[in-house]
Amino acid sequence: MSEGELHTLGLGKAEERTYEALLKERAAGAEELARLLGLPRERLDRALGHLVEHGIALPADGGGLPHPAAPAAAIRTLIHRRQAELHLRSAELERLRMSADQLAGRLMSGSPSAPEGGIEVVTGPKEIGERAEYLLASAEREVAILDRPPYVKGPRGDDNSRTPCLDIEALLDRGVEVRTVLDRDGLGYPGRMRSLTGLVEQGLRARVATAVPTKLIAVDRRITLLPPADAADPTASALVIGDALLGNVLVPLFETVWERATPLGGSASSCGSLPTAQKELLGLLAAGLKDEAIARRLGVHVHTARRRISRLLETLGAETRFQAGAQATLRGWLD
Repeated sequence: MSEGELHTLGLGKAEERTYEALLKERAAGAEELARLLGLPRERLDRALGHLVEHGIALPADGGGLPHPAAPAAAIRTLIHRRQAELHLRSAELERLRMSADQLAGRLMSGSPSAPEGGIEVVTGPKEIGERAEYLLASAEREVAILDRPPYVKGPRGDDNSRTPCLDIEALLDRGVEVRTVLDRDGLGYPGRMRSLTGLVEQGLRARVATAVPTKLIAVDRRITLLPPADAADPTASALVIGDALLGNVLVPLFETVWERATPLGGSASSCGSLPTAQKELLGLLAAGLKDEAIARRLGVHVHTARRRISRLLETLGAETRFQAGAQATLRGWLD
C-alpha cells in the first residue's frame, strides 16, 4: 500500500513510522524515539498527538510514550472514521438530490434549460447522449466518473456497460486525465473487465467500491452531469449542474468515494486467493504478535517465520506490516 493510500485513512508517513516504532518498543522515551526515526522532536510530538487523536494509540501515564493499539484494531478505527465522514457526505448528497428533484420539477414545467451557471434538465436518451458528448468534448484537464448499474441494453439485448457516449479512449488520447470509480456489482458484466484493463493500460485511473451512491460525470470541476438512474427509460431526465454551491457538494462526494475505493488492479484479489497458511499468518500479524510469538504459533523456527512474513508483504505489495494489515482490511480479508 502506498503512502497516499494510508493518507486517505488519516495517517501520514511520519505517523506510520512512529506507530511501527511504538509497536516494536524501540525507544524508552520521546527523545530516543526522535533520534531513531530521524525526526525533529516537534514533528515527532505532532505525530504522537495525531496517533492519540485518531484513537490508534493511548496516552501513557506519567508523560511517557503512548501505547499503540493492535494493528487490526488501529486499522478498523481509521476506517470507521473515514466511513463516518462518508456517511456525512452521503447525507449531503441526499439533500442535494432532494433539492435537485424539486428544481427539476419547476424547470420542466417551463423552459428546458436553466440560466448559465445553474441547472439544466435534459430528457430522453438521445438528448442526454448529445449533451454528454458536448460536455466531454469541452474537457481540458480532467473527467471524474462514478459508474454503477443498471446499464442500457444494447441492440442485441446485451448489457452496454459503458456510460452513454463516453469515449474514454478519445479523452485519454487528448491528454485528459480520467478517473473512475466503478461499482463492484458492475464488474461481472460480459467483457467489462477486458475493456477496463485495456483502458487502464492506456492511462485510465480506475478504482472499485461497493455501493457507489450515484452515477456522475464531472468535467474540469466546473460542471457535473447526473445521468438518470434508469437510462433505458425514454422519459428519464439527466441534470447538468453548473451551480457552484451544488458543484461544491458533488466534487467532494466523488473524492470521498475515490479515496475509500480499491485500485482496480488490486480489487480482483480476494481472501480466497491466498493460501491457508498466508491467511493464518495475516491474522497473526494483524493481532500485533512479534516474530517469536508468530513462530511459536506456526510451529516453525523464527527465521522461517520471518521469511514467510517477507513473502506475504511482497504478495500484498506492502513495505511494512502495518501496510499489509491496512491493505488486507481494506480488501475485506480481515473480519
